[in-house]
Amino acid sequence: MSEAKNWLTVSGIDVQVVRKAIKNLHLAVYPPNGHVRVAVPEHVTDDNVRLAVVCKLSWIKRQQQDFKNQPRQSERQYISGECHFFFGRRYRFELIECMGKSKISVLQGGKLKMFVKPGASIASKEQLLTAWYRAELKRCVSGLLDKWQPIVGEQVADWGVRKMKTKWGSCNIKAARIWLNLELAKKPIECIEYILVHEMVHLLERNHNEVFKNHMDRVLPQWRSYRALLNKSPLKHESWNY
Repeated sequence: MSEAKNWLTVSGIDVQVVRKAIKNLHLAVYPPNGHVRVAVPEHVTDDNVRLAVVCKLSWIKRQQQDFKNQPRQSERQYISGECHFFFGRRYRFELIECMGKSKISVLQGGKLKMFVKPGASIASKEQLLTAWYRAELKRCVSGLLDKWQPIVGEQVADWGVRKMKTKWGSCNIKAARIWLNLELAKKPIECIEYILVHEMVHLLERNHNEVFKNHMDRVLPQWRSYRALLNKSPLKHESWNY
């Protein structure tokens, strides 16, 4: 799908405008800094975009303030004593240098141990933890799909996990393909469940309208509380570019 992008400033707020072959206007505010993005049909004028933004100005500012107040994780150095999150729980990180195979181990006492060769670089430690997060999230999601596909009443043809800058998940409706943000491995299971169900419900309804919300209420009545939990969880330290 081809896209045309430009920027507008509305009441002091920078707005990215994306024109593409869609039927309705979609306005969203993204973490971590409250980036505003409006996707519109190709024929919609800049004046109409400005009007839509002005109508939602109070909501946009509330969202941006919420992101500003949201806690941030400090940059990880992968040294003993750091805290790392896994499925919503905070773990004390312990680095162990040894000549054996590099691996990650989670202990019941609240420790996350990383075994690496002496002198391993920060980049290699990050790569090891990222691969472990990916594998654990895939294992979790596989079980959740078995649970939720019969409840939602739709089958996911393909799915995967990847790093995503502006979304927790996405759904290609035509291909019935779902992508999930790797950062979800750090979030509570309820948050992972919410995002997965949210994307699956898009197979029933493309837009975030009342029909979509009714489907969410039917299959996951607690979705609003799970969304609030996700929005309160710490964000990654880095500043994302859009």
